[in-house]
Amino acid sequence: MFASDIQLRVRYAETDQMGYVYHGNYAAYFEVTRTEVFRRLGIEYKEMEATGTMMPVLELKSKFIRPAKYDDLLTIKLFVKSRPHGTRIKFEYEVLNEEGTLLTIGETLMVFVDMKSGRPTEIPALIHEKLDPYFS
Repeated sequence: MFASDIQLRVRYAETDQMGYVYHGNYAAYFEVTRTEVFRRLGIEYKEMEATGTMMPVLELKSKFIRPAKYDDLLTIKLFVKSRPHGTRIKFEYEVLNEEGTLLTIGETLMVFVDMKSGRPTEIPALIHEKLDPYFS
């Protein structure tokens, strides 16, 4: 299993009238987490796209347990629980506040797509190179 995390602070603009993080912002939080964790692994979206492969979201799930609020320092944990294979990779997330309270859980299922054909394509070798050691 691969696991990593990032921290981010909730900005005022990300909250709704109740002072809670607006639910639509969690998709962006998950994206920031994926991007930063991949960067740490030596995988950059920009480079992957330059080679002709993109990774759009196929499914997005969120379950809101407790609200995050303005100025909370969130820890967003990312998990890849099974070795990616075929054309897809599944990321799972846990969002916790500074006290370690679980606020939200989520998942994104991503599909690798050839940018020229628009069709699913095999997971790039670089992804396997960086992630496979966590599944031996």
